[in-house]
Amino acid sequence: MHPVRFQATATEGAARTGVAHTARGSYRTPCFMPVGTRGAIKYLSAADYERLGAEIVLGNTYHLMLRPGAETVAHFGGLGKFAGWGGLTLTDSGGFQVFSLEPKVDDDGVTFKSTYDGSKHRFTPEIAVHTQELLGADIQMVLDVCAPLPSSTYVIRQALDRTSMWAQRAKAAHQRSDQALFGIVQGGLDAVMRAESAKRSVELEFDGYGIGGLSVGETREEMLPALAAAIEHLPADRPRYLMGVGDPASLIEAVALGVDQFDCVMQTRIGRHGTALTAAGKLHVKTAKVALDDQPIDASCSCEICQRHSRGYIRHLFQVGEPTAARLVSLHNISWTLQLMDRMKTAIANGTFASLRRDVLSVWE
Repeated sequence: MHPVRFQATATEGAARTGVAHTARGSYRTPCFMPVGTRGAIKYLSAADYERLGAEIVLGNTYHLMLRPGAETVAHFGGLGKFAGWGGLTLTDSGGFQVFSLEPKVDDDGVTFKSTYDGSKHRFTPEIAVHTQELLGADIQMVLDVCAPLPSSTYVIRQALDRTSMWAQRAKAAHQRSDQALFGIVQGGLDAVMRAESAKRSVELEFDGYGIGGLSVGETREEMLPALAAAIEHLPADRPRYLMGVGDPASLIEAVALGVDQFDCVMQTRIGRHGTALTAAGKLHVKTAKVALDDQPIDASCSCEICQRHSRGYIRHLFQVGEPTAARLVSLHNISWTLQLMDRMKTAIANGTFASLRRDVLSVWE
């Protein structure tokens, strides 16, 4: 039996809501997974994730293998126990971070330098699997080659072929029956290559499928056809995960195409700099015009920040350099996004998803 199986409970067009079952617990979809790169979401704790209603939190293999080291995390019983988090965890392979460092890549793997101390490291598909088995997340990702966009057809083709070859090796190396292994689809913006990559990944029968190499500089209009071409060939009984995408318009457009789960650092990154997500679009809480504003960030938001604090107060915290400001807006942005995913679940179940999509796109497109 596969560690992850997906059961749709309702559909509207290609959009679907349901439950994905892992060896250690289930999560409801469509699902947004906040990113805890080094074992924590910046400015937040595991108690915060629980209160916000997150079901899965991401960890980053590249950073965790360098600090504190995968063996150290394993000593504490895996990433969830190490972080005091009782929910589910997913680790990415670190491939995206490695490839942003312009490593030396060959057919066997990649050689790169640590961003911490400049030390040299070698990563192969097998090492990525073994490292993530030590980290102990409920779901781990294969090591893939993430080509930047735009790239030449040759570069995209090479990335696709290496990703497929490495996926085979990862599948062979994977030992933990209590940990799911997801494949990754590459192929750039080329619909034919996306379809090919999806088919090659499905042939290996992974527990779920990530769609990588998107939201790396292309427009949404360019991204969606490539995404659709991949999804067409992914099985209905496995989760589909669009990697690194989290802006509201892309979230709802991808769900409309049949994506189940997402992750993104945007919510906390813009939150730390004073930008909040609201039903009316982005709100910049540092601006002078909110200095005397006694309204919450978003009156329609049910998060604890909007129930308690005014825009004027949060602006004051930024003005005086109080770290609490970044924490409050980060908490709001994650909660707001999780609430958006809940609205999508409800809308799909009620047959009103098309209407919700129009509403969201009217603000965020």
